[in-house]
Amino acid sequence: MAAEGWFWRWGWGRRCLGRPRLPGPGPGPATLVHILLLLGSVAADITDGNSEHLKREHSLIKPYQGVGSSSMPLWDFQGSTMLTSQYVRLTPDERSKEGSIWNHQPCFLKDWEMHVHFKVHGTGKKNLHGDGIALWYTRDRLVPGPVFGSKDNFHGLAIFLDTYPNDETTERVFPYISVMVNNGSLSYDHSKDGRWTELAGCTADFRNRDHDTFLAVRYSRGRLTVMTDLEDKNEWKNCIDIVGVRLPTGYYFGASAGTGDLSDNHDIISIKLFQLMVEHTPDEENIDWTKIEPGVNFFKSPKACGPAAGEGRTAHQPIVLQRLFGPARKMTTASPSRQPANGRVTPGRPRPPALVMTREGQEILWAQAAVLSIRLTSLAGNCGSKTQRNRRGR
Repeated sequence: MAAEGWFWRWGWGRRCLGRPRLPGPGPGPATLVHILLLLGSVAADITDGNSEHLKREHSLIKPYQGVGSSSMPLWDFQGSTMLTSQYVRLTPDERSKEGSIWNHQPCFLKDWEMHVHFKVHGTGKKNLHGDGIALWYTRDRLVPGPVFGSKDNFHGLAIFLDTYPNDETTERVFPYISVMVNNGSLSYDHSKDGRWTELAGCTADFRNRDHDTFLAVRYSRGRLTVMTDLEDKNEWKNCIDIVGVRLPTGYYFGASAGTGDLSDNHDIISIKLFQLMVEHTPDEENIDWTKIEPGVNFFKSPKACGPAAGEGRTAHQPIVLQRLFGPARKMTTASPSRQPANGRVTPGRPRPPALVMTREGQEILWAQAAVLSIRLTSLAGNCGSKTQRNRRGR
């Protein structure tokens, strides 16, 4: 039997009533096992939406029960956020609006995957709209601020779906998706569209699409993957793939958006969080995951290149830069800047030559080196590949 006919027979081709062009509920658990065996590595890359792993206490699903309700306070919202029967609108297509929605329950899953059904649309023409949506997994919740409607210097993970290029010299093509991990020491620079603190990113044309748009964020055993489904092809396309990411448990999921002089409608249709069944070593199980500090290690460097024993690791960006260029030099100028953390040179490793340039030039060089290393890491992870999967769980 042809694959298409086989899938249709077992229910994958059935459509949901009232939701045209989306697959139906699919087969039962026994058939699911057979399909997982057939799909092999494909099923390992992205969850198939099996409801038994869906964590409803961390999910936002129509008819949005428990949103802003005292009886079922699963989600709280603030600012310009408006709740309807079909979507949660973080901001209307109006200037100077900010809104957010936050899960009331902290998440204690070590391995998880989040699917977000969203829509960004408005009347503004090319480059006359803004600003975008931010998805959060952070220590603090419901704190308004300048970063897409939420606070700066946050602790945790942020995924920015940016629609407006503030930096006129940028080579990026917008809309643009980027990732930032922060331990509270880094500030998001809007004037540079977060370029200084971006771990990785990709261009993603998600605005004003006449079909559904989806984003998936997967975190498992230190690997962070962001995938998109924007072409109405029922498949995920890799956007970001980073290893060495450290995220604690006990943080909160949320979404926020903001507008300035330019505006858009920023809508969240659903957020679904799935638990990933992953085995951990006994040593990993004994770790207090709530005490982990957010950060990133990009390279498994030789011992001679790493920090000495007992030396603390704080912000991830200074770690990357130290491994590329050695420890930061003490600068004699008095003007404030994003000073990299001082480090130590391991005995036997030659010191890098002094850089004869201005303070601004040193900052630019270090930042560009970090971005280059991140992009090389992303290329090694086959970021251009595509993974087919089923959307029956939406």
